[in-house]
Amino acid sequence: MKEFELINRYFKGRGITRRDVNLGIGDDCALVTVPQNCQLAVTTDTLVAGVHFFDDISPRALGHRALAVNLSDLAAMGAEPTWVSVALTLPSIDPQWIEEFTDGMHEIAEYFNVQIIGGDTTQGPLTITICAKGTVPEGTALRRSGAKVGDWIYVTGPLGDAGLAIESRKQGISIEPEHLKYVNKRFDFPTPRVAAGQVLRGLASSAIDVSDGLIADLSHILDMSQVNAVVNIESIPTSDAMKASLDFNQQLPFILSYGDDYELIFTVPDSNKSMLDIKLRQYGVDATCIGQIKSGDGQIELLHNGEKFDFEPQGFEHFAKELV
Repeated sequence: MKEFELINRYFKGRGITRRDVNLGIGDDCALVTVPQNCQLAVTTDTLVAGVHFFDDISPRALGHRALAVNLSDLAAMGAEPTWVSVALTLPSIDPQWIEEFTDGMHEIAEYFNVQIIGGDTTQGPLTITICAKGTVPEGTALRRSGAKVGDWIYVTGPLGDAGLAIESRKQGISIEPEHLKYVNKRFDFPTPRVAAGQVLRGLASSAIDVSDGLIADLSHILDMSQVNAVVNIESIPTSDAMKASLDFNQQLPFILSYGDDYELIFTVPDSNKSMLDIKLRQYGVDATCIGQIKSGDGQIELLHNGEKFDFEPQGFEHFAKELV
């Protein structure tokens, strides 16, 4: 199977067809129509075998994960996902592998009403690069730079599960079968918080997704906003799998610095807190308040039961260490 055969068989004509796509796969460029009074949000992520995923990950999970991590970036900006382009580098063409991979990608694309509109294929080490696009009403995009003193800090879901899945595969951490199934799903099939991001437009002052760890990602908000944060460790939500598998001290690296959970961290002014609670309930979105923004220049103070708690963060950073 050659390149264009692969494109025609597994990408062209598959998945949803959006009305705002004027020209999709098959030409030098795709043509789309951006809605009036909206801005275009664009994000690009690359996943590399042995760095972002295990070599033995199922192709379907990899297809899902590759797209999900990009949609998570759009969610963090409050954008509605619309179109994606895919650059796929393969060591060789394995029709069964590609079919399962594209099945996983098309499944999540259809769920979020996203159309694959183009891309590229080439030969080399297994690498997936996705450029995802979305739209957001002008002036409403969530950014990292809007946190203000007094704002409350929230997170949308439990943290640390993806890290627990990774370490269970690397080091053989003992996890009960039902919990292992749960954390593996959290890592292999992450759920981008798209609905939450759109709920937060007009309510949140800043937002970011948890890809590199709570401390590392919250620090990006603090640096861009030039403020400090106080975080209550006992308020950070964790899953039953985490509680059952590790004691408190063992949990800390996972919930504070491991990453790959793709939940949202966001800040909300006190004046918007009541409306936030109403909106979250209306849309079935879970979020937990874990701290507050203080004056300062980008530092995080951790508290445990009201007492200062020292922890050395080690969020993921490219060229510093490998993830898997």
